[in-house]
Amino acid sequence: MARRPLPRILSSGTAQLARSREFARSAADGAADVFHPLITLSRGLRELTGLARRKWAETPKEKRGPTLFFTGAGVLAVAFVPYGPLTALIAVMAAAAWKGRARPPVDTGPDEAATARLQALYEALVPYFSVPEDPAPLFAHGGQWQSALHDPAFDGAGRPTALRITYPAYFTDGEPAARARVEQVLHAKSGRGREYRFVWDEEGNELAMTVLPALPATVAAQRFVTAPGETVLGFTDEGAVPRTLPVLDTDPAGHPDGGTPRDATPVIWRTGPRSAEPHLLVVGEPGSGTSTLLRSIALQALPHGDLVIVEGGGTGDHACLAGRVGVPAVESSLAGAVSALEWASGETERRLISANRARQAGLPAPPDTRRPLWILVDRPSALGQLAAADGGPDPQELLRIPLRHGRAAGVVVVVAEQTDCLDELTEAVRTHTRARVVLGPLRAEQVEAVLGGPPPTTPVPHTPPGRGYARLGTGPVLRLQVPAVPDPYDDATPEGLREAVLELLPERHDELPQVPAAAEPVELTAGRTTTAGAPGPVPAEG
Repeated sequence: MARRPLPRILSSGTAQLARSREFARSAADGAADVFHPLITLSRGLRELTGLARRKWAETPKEKRGPTLFFTGAGVLAVAFVPYGPLTALIAVMAAAAWKGRARPPVDTGPDEAATARLQALYEALVPYFSVPEDPAPLFAHGGQWQSALHDPAFDGAGRPTALRITYPAYFTDGEPAARARVEQVLHAKSGRGREYRFVWDEEGNELAMTVLPALPATVAAQRFVTAPGETVLGFTDEGAVPRTLPVLDTDPAGHPDGGTPRDATPVIWRTGPRSAEPHLLVVGEPGSGTSTLLRSIALQALPHGDLVIVEGGGTGDHACLAGRVGVPAVESSLAGAVSALEWASGETERRLISANRARQAGLPAPPDTRRPLWILVDRPSALGQLAAADGGPDPQELLRIPLRHGRAAGVVVVVAEQTDCLDELTEAVRTHTRARVVLGPLRAEQVEAVLGGPPPTTPVPHTPPGRGYARLGTGPVLRLQVPAVPDPYDDATPEGLREAVLELLPERHDELPQVPAAAEPVELTAGRTTTAGAPGPVPAEG
């Protein structure tokens, strides 16, 4: 059967239809340009009307009568004022034009590059969030990421900064190994070198991924607004703890006095007879800021207590505290360290005996037992190696009594050690230091081994000095940035930071006015003697 040709109107009408559509589109665009002011006013009047309706619906019934009365009174007043109606009409039209103005287009979703990245991330999670037995898998090869990835956010480089992932209920989210595998994939696919926080909602089968900004390292040595017995170890994320402190950020020259005041979130370590974590252990890599933290603690402790500093590294990082009021000793040699720790152990026993006798007599504790004594030991493993070479006992054994009975005697022990020497710490140090700080670029396994809990974020390979994590007892693991308290005697220290540290140091003994006294030895606590003008324990402040 021969095919009949199409009618002429159907075979040649395609071009006419295209021209008709183009003409209609051009006419619509021209009409939109001509009537644009009218469209803007009508849209604004519609929004104003909707706003008035919502306000009227929100008004309580007992207030609607007075509202109508005052509105009518205002309309009458405007009507009788010369040029009042015209002015009111102009005001209403101006408000309608403002409300109906063209607004910038709202971002309705990620662009093509972000969509491709989310799809790749979705495909990478398929082996971990799917099983062959699932009849309707949430994650499947060739599936759409919109079904499982929600609320994405990106930075300027196109890398994800926030994401909420819905996973199937059969995923073993209670196993740390399974979680770690998923977190590693997200970390690798979203971009390395950033700190990620993963929050697992086991009840809702959701995983929230957030990229945290770096903690500011602009807080230098300064007086913090704290009570006696409170020590600021550093600062953490906003909202991590229910407290803030006013601080001064450093200016471009590094001096805090010319900086900007702000409220920061501190990590506060509480000591004293009612403290659950009376002693502190600081662990870090070389150059990570462990000595900086010890200097910061020393400057905060000096106004209310005495310091005995033992430096095992022999680098002179704490020489600025030698000879200061309230600092009986700063020792770096083996013999001096053993002597200072023996005195501290005897002083702890003396305080316990004095306080016990006062309690038995129904009297308050003597003032010299209530003033805190701080023992700061930097790198005790180096002293232990020297003692072993000389055939003597480890000086760390002299810390057993201050660690065990320090809370009742008002003695606080702070030990700083490097990560490669943790095995050389004695059992007493590891047992009684319940407050822990880890500084430097460490692996998650190392952080968990020291703190007893996993870090809240993924560690980064490069960190500034003083950056790490802190945990007080059984509390949460917090990110930490230690205040900048460098050695003021170091030539590489900026002038502003050097002045800030020197201003907080107490006076030297040789700078005090000399009081006439006999040169005979004066008996001090625990059998230690000194002469007039020599460094010794400072009496409690009035």
